[in-house]
Amino acid sequence: MAWRDAKASRARLLLFMASIVLGIAAVVSIQLFSHTLTDNIQRQSKSLMGADFRIDINEAPSERAQEIIDSLQPDASEVSFVSMVAFPKNDGTKLVRVRGLQGDFPFYGKLETEPVTASSSYKTSGGALVDATLMLQYNLQVGDSIKIGEITLPIAGALNAIPGNTAVSSSVAPLVIIPYRFIEATKLLQFGSRKRYEFFYNQPDTDLVLLEEQLQPILEEENADLDTHISTSSRLGRRYDNVGSFLNLTAFIALLLGCVGIASSVNIYIKEKIKAIAVLKCLGASRKQSFLIFLIQIAGIGLLGGIIGTAIGVGLQEFFPILLKEFLPFELTISISLQPLIIGVLLGVIMSVLFALLPLLRTWYVSPLEVLRVNGDNLKQSRKASIVAITVIVLFLYAFSYWLLSDWMFALAFIVGVMVSFGILSGIALGAMKLVRTFFPKSAGFTTRQSLLNLFRPNNQTVVLLVAIGLGTFLISTLYFTKDILLDKAEIGQTSESANLITLDVQPDQVGDVVNTFKANGLQVFNNIPLVTMRMHSIKNELVNDLRTDSTAQIRGWVLNHEFRTTYRNHLIDSEEIVKGEWVPLQKPGEIVKISISENLAEDANVTIGDTIVFNVQGVLMETVVKSIRKVDWANLQPNFTILFPSGVLEDAPQFYVLSTNAPTEASSAKLQRNLVSKFPNISVIDLRQMFTVVEDILNKVSWIINFMAFFSILTGVIVLIGSVRTSKYQRIKESVLLRTLGAKSRQILTITALEYLFLGILGSLLGILLALIGSLLLAVFVFQEPFTSSLIPFLIFLPGISLLVLGIGVSNIREVLRSSPLEVLRKSG
Repeated sequence: MAWRDAKASRARLLLFMASIVLGIAAVVSIQLFSHTLTDNIQRQSKSLMGADFRIDINEAPSERAQEIIDSLQPDASEVSFVSMVAFPKNDGTKLVRVRGLQGDFPFYGKLETEPVTASSSYKTSGGALVDATLMLQYNLQVGDSIKIGEITLPIAGALNAIPGNTAVSSSVAPLVIIPYRFIEATKLLQFGSRKRYEFFYNQPDTDLVLLEEQLQPILEEENADLDTHISTSSRLGRRYDNVGSFLNLTAFIALLLGCVGIASSVNIYIKEKIKAIAVLKCLGASRKQSFLIFLIQIAGIGLLGGIIGTAIGVGLQEFFPILLKEFLPFELTISISLQPLIIGVLLGVIMSVLFALLPLLRTWYVSPLEVLRVNGDNLKQSRKASIVAITVIVLFLYAFSYWLLSDWMFALAFIVGVMVSFGILSGIALGAMKLVRTFFPKSAGFTTRQSLLNLFRPNNQTVVLLVAIGLGTFLISTLYFTKDILLDKAEIGQTSESANLITLDVQPDQVGDVVNTFKANGLQVFNNIPLVTMRMHSIKNELVNDLRTDSTAQIRGWVLNHEFRTTYRNHLIDSEEIVKGEWVPLQKPGEIVKISISENLAEDANVTIGDTIVFNVQGVLMETVVKSIRKVDWANLQPNFTILFPSGVLEDAPQFYVLSTNAPTEASSAKLQRNLVSKFPNISVIDLRQMFTVVEDILNKVSWIINFMAFFSILTGVIVLIGSVRTSKYQRIKESVLLRTLGAKSRQILTITALEYLFLGILGSLLGILLALIGSLLLAVFVFQEPFTSSLIPFLIFLPGISLLVLGIGVSNIREVLRSSPLEVLRKSG
């Protein structure tokens, strides 16, 4: 019976199926990609690091650390730092990451160079490997020269790839690899220079878990760190798990939209079948039989939708390596695993049945007397059964969200957020229906009154269409608004009063000459900031070494291991504001040093006003007390500090300087950089305009990925919309035929339909955009802590676009009525 009835209604049932196909395709493709990613990370864990394990440290190793490093007999070592380099061929300069390598690193994976032989010959020939993209940008060839500090080396080859490096990190600071023996000759490792020492080990038989347990606590006391290929791949996996969770939720929202379409379509479908069910019961069919007929139909359609969606998902996962290749430190090998395929098929069945459950319960309570009733919409459904069905749906959604996120709090927040969104949209839809009914314009024209009646009369689609349209528009609009917030947050003011060029690592004896170089280029020095490096020795009378091993300490790990770059001055700048305590501009002799710290440091170090912190200032212990806490605008691209000392304390401490200026044009910026690099090779120059271009490029790539995923939600919403509107066709046909029989003209019927769907389209898309506006405003204030600037794209494109789409689908529903005679239409629809 289920099969025979389904054959007669196959066109409508196929629309039900289409509602969930894309959602399932998105979930399956992302699950397959996650499995592929995990499998690749596990298989390539050694290649990702290039070694079995390594020890790294951000300063020259202490005597104890060096003893441990030597005892393990490193097979290769490296020192890396950021510096300016020059290309004599075309007077070009660039901020790069220099890596001085010694030994046969990498032991797993390989250096990919052009020519291929350069990966090994650069060590013996004394050449440099330069990032391939950088060589293209500066029109460099193998054999050209590169000036690094005080030395000039020939370019031995173009560097295409090295284990652990990504395209994104290379875009910020391209790699230049040179033999380790030339590092000292560059004279770039001076006081205050940011450097990193790494020691690599090729020891495949070592018990890495035991090694990490024994050595990690000892190395942490020496400010060093042990990384194994197992722990590194685990961290990388967790990092991409976060991305996967976001993508999974996006796909899940698309699936939920599809399920809304199923619920609404099945609701109307079952309403139309009430008479047929009543006839079946007159002929002796039981409640169970009538219920199972339609349950089997929905489950079958869900199964078919799951199979088709899974097949599409298998094809879609091929796109993810293309989308994410710049964020992956390895080449991805696609594989198909069984679990996501099973999940996709089961999701099709389970989600279809669950969301069709409430409408299906109506079949249980159909009385044989419904055959004789004129209005078959007077069924009384069990309240208890409805509550049980809703509870089962919510519990399943929560369980599925928890499985996707692996965090019960996030899963609960997501489900509550979805229910609130659905609730708001449904509430507004019901409110709109009530308003139209209450303030019905009885004096309006016939077509206007008829179209407004369609919004609240039986078989109306107001609630489901507004929810489907509103939620889809809400998602994509939120993405646009959030993208604008991020771009505004990274935006750099280009006024003549804002610094856009920053020089780092200026030594005390170089300050005067650097200032003169600025002036010789017609540029004004905006800031001349002294920097003093230090580490925390104790916090609130507890030694940092003890806090590292204290699992109960409520202090973030970075605070305990970080080398702070601090400054001193007697005034605050525009990006700072005292939010707690009292600002002390000048230190009085004989008193404990009074410092100001940023909000984030106060929170992460678990300190407040009056707490003491002892700093190790290059071997000298200095006791301080927190006197004020500052709110710092980190988005303001100028030197900002977590720790600020008053004047009169650090003037005699070893220090270096940061100077900034404003270069009005790219040409003046390039000229200054050439002059500085030629005179002071140790100085690094950051052009904030170039940095902004890199950041904007990364944000655009991320935005593209987000929009790609949002596409599934929007397209699903459109399919749900088409399905819902097309389903309403079967109610509207009889009404339109009746109107034609009573003398209504085709133009009047067309106008009635157009006004109804235009109203739904405008209201639904407008609600979605307004909800997105509110949500993005909350994100801007509470998450990004930025002023909110809305994009006009949702208002100019989505509002009219979606409204016209709804209008077009709605009008297409009545073409058959307008083209045929009333009797012919009734025969076809009957």
